[in-house]
Amino acid sequence: MRPRYDLPLPDGSVLPLGPRTLIMGILNITPDSFSDGGVHFDADAAIRSAMAMVEAGADILDVGGESTRPGADPLPVEEELRRVVPVIEAIASRVNVPISIDTYKAAVAERAMDAGALIVNDISAFAYDPGIAEVAARRRAGVVLMHNRGRSSNMYEHAVYGDVVEEVGREMIARADAAIAAGVARERIVLDPGFGFAKRAEHSIDALARLAEFHKLGYPILSGPSRKSFLQTGLGERPPAGRIWGTAAAVTASVLAGAHIVRVHDVREMADVIRVADTLLR
Repeated sequence: MRPRYDLPLPDGSVLPLGPRTLIMGILNITPDSFSDGGVHFDADAAIRSAMAMVEAGADILDVGGESTRPGADPLPVEEELRRVVPVIEAIASRVNVPISIDTYKAAVAERAMDAGALIVNDISAFAYDPGIAEVAARRRAGVVLMHNRGRSSNMYEHAVYGDVVEEVGREMIARADAAIAAGVARERIVLDPGFGFAKRAEHSIDALARLAEFHKLGYPILSGPSRKSFLQTGLGERPPAGRIWGTAAAVTASVLAGAHIVRVHDVREMADVIRVADTLLR
């Protein structure tokens, strides 16, 4: 069984992590994300998709305005704000699940929380913009700290590991300690091993196969395998939208390893997968 935690949020609510696997639905407000770029770029389409995800079983909505796929160029703060703030404002008044802002920029996190976001999900674990830790601490946000090395333009240059689980775990703890030193409460932190980020396919597969080992770190775990390219090791070459059944297998493995949150594109389909996997876990 997985460890149980309570994740306090700034609105006074608490997300119970452990009784069942929570689903984080991905809402990319971008024209160029690796998997669904352009699908939600129109604000009205994004709002409709958000509502559909909640109806399908999403427990959290993760809104992002900048593609962080390998090789992606950084996005100016003003453009990121233009993309995400109106969508967060619109869906915050329409849904009853927490909204997460997927950003590494302090200014975007601040404005997103003004608009209704309760969680900050940072692919750099507060390393790219140290000011984001101060925002998260002051606003009492829930935070997701993802393992990464380098930037999108050069992350694979850093994909060198002896024991990927030991090294990723050590580096995640270092980032969690830095967040706590900046004032973030320990109980507000979730860790994400960062499949596909600064990791070759074999590294992501090893980290997923041994995901249960990350529980020894003492934090809730988020798993994000959805449509990732490492799934092609088993599937063969497929476009991202063709990796749904591979994603289902990776999601099942995540649940059975005790992941507290699974971040997915295909909420309706993965909700069924997670219900069955949770039944097996219990």
